[in-house]
Amino acid sequence: MTTSTHEIPFADAIIISVNGVDLEVFEAGSENAGNPIVLCHGWPDLAYTWRFQVPALVAAGYHVIAPNQRGFGNSTVPEDIVDYDIEHLTGDLVALLDYFGYERATFIGHDWGAFVVWSFTLFYPHRVDKIVALSLPYLVRGEVPWLDFMEAVLGSDYYFVHFNKQPGIADAIFDSNPARFINNLYRKNEPLAPPKPDMALIEIAHNDSPLGDPLLSEIELSVYDCAFKHSGFTGGINWYRNLNRNWHLLADADPIIRQQALMVYGLRDTVARSEQLSVFVRNVEELNIDGGHWVHQERHEETTNAIIKWLARKQDK
Repeated sequence: MTTSTHEIPFADAIIISVNGVDLEVFEAGSENAGNPIVLCHGWPDLAYTWRFQVPALVAAGYHVIAPNQRGFGNSTVPEDIVDYDIEHLTGDLVALLDYFGYERATFIGHDWGAFVVWSFTLFYPHRVDKIVALSLPYLVRGEVPWLDFMEAVLGSDYYFVHFNKQPGIADAIFDSNPARFINNLYRKNEPLAPPKPDMALIEIAHNDSPLGDPLLSEIELSVYDCAFKHSGFTGGINWYRNLNRNWHLLADADPIIRQQALMVYGLRDTVARSEQLSVFVRNVEELNIDGGHWVHQERHEETTNAIIKWLARKQDK
């Protein structure tokens, strides 16, 4: 079973061979060639996450390039865990720019996609014009590898650590019923509650009475269900299994980001805000929107309009 090739409104799906993998890429606004913007989704997500932003960005004059990154949708799902490290993920973006003939582009990333965009900017600053990050701020490298730090502070059942310490367990649970997992995870109007000490994502996957309201319509949920029945969840989870490796790979990178950047937070998101953001991202503006983790879907008009207005203000800077 494969996903539809016309999931994103007004976008064409193409398969591009880059960096040793095939990427399913949604392209729109080719008439705006010369003004590229690359959209990077997170986990467990798809390029489909940008369905509300794509038409608006095209109307604003952008050539939109939105890949299903490796491990997702109809893109290649490599078997080796190291094939999902940050060198491979950012290398895919380099190859994508080269394929379309662009030296640099503006990048928008959500969740893990934001981490890829932040890291891409550290590795290849000359290829980044501006940055918009949603939900995940710049992750300061610190003195201790990220997974080691998380395990010490949050315990071995914290989902980042669980993915690494108990490989295959969560993958199989999510794979057994993708629609239920995605529907339970993608919520809005959830009451704010402190995180539980156990493996919360497995609990979410098994929950028959999730809190809040579903974010996705039945049609939207069917796109995710179809996609993850095709790809499985392991490829995306392997991004987490490279977190310590990424910490080492980023050791020699200049940690300061100098590009103009917009950081969008959902006020109801459980992901921690950064108190040091402006120290490491020197030209950053921060925006708060009353939404959850998938703020660009839940509050899509407000989020999209804010991004386009910010990009317009920064166009000549």
